[in-house]
Amino acid sequence: MTSPPPHPCTTRTGTGPTASDGNRAFLKTLRRGQICTGTVTAIADFGVTFVDIGGFTAMINLPELSWRRVERPSDVVAVGQQITAEILHVDLERERVPLSLKALQEDPLPRFVGQVGRITKGVVTELAPCGAFVRIEDGQDGMDGMGGMEGLVDLADPAEGHAGPPADVLRVGDELTVKIVAVDLARRLISLSPRQALAPEDG
Repeated sequence: MTSPPPHPCTTRTGTGPTASDGNRAFLKTLRRGQICTGTVTAIADFGVTFVDIGGFTAMINLPELSWRRVERPSDVVAVGQQITAEILHVDLERERVPLSLKALQEDPLPRFVGQVGRITKGVVTELAPCGAFVRIEDGQDGMDGMGGMEGLVDLADPAEGHAGPPADVLRVGDELTVKIVAVDLARRLISLSPRQALAPEDG
């Protein structure tokens, strides 16, 4: 009498290696702070970038792509692009490896501390109830070519003839002349003033 063929859904009882076993073995070779190179394989609609690092898929969350505010991953990376990133954490239990591009980049914000008082031009990128966000370039090296940093024009500090809610007097894309009045490293905030940019210099 012959034995019946195994059911296709029979639980595997063999001891051979599984894909998960291979993943865990690879993950055990990784360390937090390690620098790795990989290839972008996919960009999800919810803002996560997936990267192949030696056959394992790691991920980069949107805030870790750049020190500057990024609307979508495709502003920074593209599918097929080779990147170098830092490993933030190795989660053996969930088999996840988050990466960071910005960890290998210079934080541009401290460079603006020495530029308090500088008058510059910027472009309105977003309107909010508290004011308007304006993108300005680093004046230390001129146009830094990296998209600049955003500062906030407070609602209480409009330029002359521009009183009212930001949406009533400004549009995204408008160019403003502003003065850098403060840089708060802890809050990661550059405060800008159109009014002070128009005020005559003392003396």
